[in-house]
Amino acid sequence: MNISKFVTPEIIFGLGSLSQIGESASRLGASKVFVVSDADVMAAGWVDKALYYLDAIGLKSEVYSSLTTNPKDFEVVEGTRRYLASGCDAIVAVGGGSPTDVAKAIALLATNGGQLRDYEGINKIIHPLPPMLIVPSTAGAGSEVSQFAIIVDTERKLKMSIISKSLVPDIAIVDPDLLRTKDAKLAAATGMDALTHGIESYVSLAATPLTDIHACKAIQLVAGNLRRAVADRQDMEANTNMAMASLTAGIAFSNAILGATHAMTHQVDGLLDQHHGEANAAILPHVMEFNLPACKERFKHIAWALGKDVRDTSLEEGARLAVLGICELIADIGLAKGLGDMGLKVEFIPLLSRNALNDACLVTNPRAATVEDIERIFHEAL
Repeated sequence: MNISKFVTPEIIFGLGSLSQIGESASRLGASKVFVVSDADVMAAGWVDKALYYLDAIGLKSEVYSSLTTNPKDFEVVEGTRRYLASGCDAIVAVGGGSPTDVAKAIALLATNGGQLRDYEGINKIIHPLPPMLIVPSTAGAGSEVSQFAIIVDTERKLKMSIISKSLVPDIAIVDPDLLRTKDAKLAAATGMDALTHGIESYVSLAATPLTDIHACKAIQLVAGNLRRAVADRQDMEANTNMAMASLTAGIAFSNAILGATHAMTHQVDGLLDQHHGEANAAILPHVMEFNLPACKERFKHIAWALGKDVRDTSLEEGARLAVLGICELIADIGLAKGLGDMGLKVEFIPLLSRNALNDACLVTNPRAATVEDIERIFHEAL
């Protein structure tokens, strides 16, 4: 008998749901909340709104927002120091993947001690974490429902994957209204991240019927709404559907893990400090070409989810339509550039490939990859 585990937090979804943050934190037993965010989210006014709702229910708070695009280990260390000195007893993130992953990592170090490297990999957290509540401001990372925290190790210049069910937040509040203040380029990049999550979790070796439902729905929602969301940032129907796409993709990959695309982009992000979704867009089609022989039937279904007519196609033809559909979408949302355009130099590829081979996400890729395979994919993605 195959046994699998499926984990999600409590989820509150809908326009205006940010207003639930105070009541939700109170239910978690909080008396003073450590709020993690970044400068852009602060400037958009969402943190002030969150603080208003926390204060309205009598909760004190402290804000930490000294973060960058790809969260760094030293930012976590400083955040942990501030958290421990603050007297806070719960952690809230308001923002995209960076504030969310930093919040998780702060919760981890504050209760388990040591260094972040000690927890790299799978299931190395021993002690319980403080209550965590996440409010995403982008439609892409899915970290509000995942068991992942991805942090840049600045010394090794790579992203560490820390994976543990202890990192699944207690409550995720997904308010599509927060997406209005993100520009078109960020909407495109984060949407591409959500799509990559859906595709990689659907073909993952750890996929289950429960993760398949969420992965396929995410792919359909991105295919039907990302172009609209990029074209008009005030299109709330598209934004709401993209928020749902990110959420369902997050649920899928949290439980099925990912694949070679993320194993590779984690290395690129750590070296170049490039937006994660843009790196995904450059690498995903080439990883799909590599994986295609191992999962043609699933790729044909992905093509259908992308809106391709696969009724009269062979298995091979249908599977290839999935790759074509991805390339068309990437071009339509303005992300059709290679890693070379992002600053990646050929001489970095051997090191990045060796590091990718050790990334936990590679374990569930549907086709086994050697370091030579990864190097070849990197060259194709230039």
